Amino acid sequence: MQSHELLRDVLQKISAKQVSAELGLSLSLIYKWAEPAAEGSGAANPLDRIEQLLKLTGDRRLAQWVCERAGGFFIANPKANPQAIHLIPATNTIVQEFADMLAVIAAAATDSTITPAEAKDIRSRWEDLKSVTEGFVRCCEAGNFGPIYQNLAGRMAKA
Repeated sequence: MQSHELLRDVLQKISAKQVSAELGLSLSLIYKWAEPAAEGSGAANPLDRIEQLLKLTGDRRLAQWVCERAGGFFIANPKANPQAIHLIPATNTIVQEFADMLAVIAAAATDSTITPAEAKDIRSRWEDLKSVTEGFVRCCEAGNFGPIYQNLAGRMAKA
């Protein structure tokens, strides 16, 4: 879906007039955001600008920030690897990540309290698990499990 198409859909749920008033922008600009910019009548909309900023900086924290504001979490898609690896070892990788997260939770809960530092560790393991799981699902969809091993090997090298 193109950014202008998404904005057109969004403007079906909330009026362009309300968006215009809340953002302090002209109503015509809001409508131009919902038109293809390539045809000359549209205008670069905020979604296009975010995309440009991501490409320009290469800094994924921008995407993470937007995702957090929406109540979510950014997970980058794994890059395709032409070498396919068997499913069983890839499955073991994701199971190990889940076990590692549970170990952190169990260790933190042994005294029936969770300190801020322990909560930070749990959050870190949870974010790792979400990333590995998303990578696993994408690899399943592509039939290629090489990126899971590359990701795990990179993390092991840092540890």
